[in-house]
Amino acid sequence: MSMKRIISIQDISCVGKCSLTVALPIISAMGVETAILPTAVLSTHTMFKEFTFRDLTCDITPIAEHWKREKFNFDAIYTGYLGSFEQLELVSKFFADFKTPDNLIFVDPVMADNGKLYPGFTPEFAVAMAKLCKQADVVVPNLTEAAFMLGEPCCLAGYDQAYIESTLKKLTALGAKCAVLTGVSFEAGKVGFMGHDSVKDEFFSYYHRRIDASFHGTGDVFASTAVGALTRGYDLNCALKIAADYTVDCIERTMADPDHDNYGVDFEKAIPALLKTLGDC
Repeated sequence: MSMKRIISIQDISCVGKCSLTVALPIISAMGVETAILPTAVLSTHTMFKEFTFRDLTCDITPIAEHWKREKFNFDAIYTGYLGSFEQLELVSKFFADFKTPDNLIFVDPVMADNGKLYPGFTPEFAVAMAKLCKQADVVVPNLTEAAFMLGEPCCLAGYDQAYIESTLKKLTALGAKCAVLTGVSFEAGKVGFMGHDSVKDEFFSYYHRRIDASFHGTGDVFASTAVGALTRGYDLNCALKIAADYTVDCIERTMADPDHDNYGVDFEKAIPALLKTLGDC
């Protein structure tokens, strides 16, 4: 049986643990071939000042056309940070060109957090991202991203389960088969995810201990692990649990090191534990 292959479409930061710098090693360690389509190259991730940036939008179509000629297939197509309307359009075409009856489209609509859009993004961009999510099998926004895609006020606290379920149904109504909201919390000290499978019309959820720390790139760690586990054959709920536990483990190991830097979490140290978890499941 040939090795599974994921294509990850997002930017790459030469120093700093996020986007492709996270996706490539994690998914590869999980025993899945990882192809990449970089949308931009940055000298560091964006928490550093005066980083360099090279837009690779003009390379997306030539690369995709070469792959079509070579008849490459992908078991999963995974997108993260996409930086422009043009990139959204090109990725939408990529989905159409490389979608098969058996592969998975996994969209992490990276564009907002903590009630605000990231610099350079607009509400109009969020609407365009929502259109891209129509083509997805799985979409994993946080609460802020979901609100902007739906054109609704962002509620980060004080919500109940009915609100989260309603938001999830609105997300799957956009077209995605499954929607998963990350950063969901119904009680102090606990946080996790809640999802909706529109095909089965079922909700599912998982919660773990909340850690009072914030690190760049943890969302990329979560998404990369989830799509890796899905491609290995785990069902969505199990894949997301694996991803959530691994992300928490990465944060805890990073915080345990008094000399840790702020580049991101020490996901490398937790990879052996992740592989053991995959073997035990």
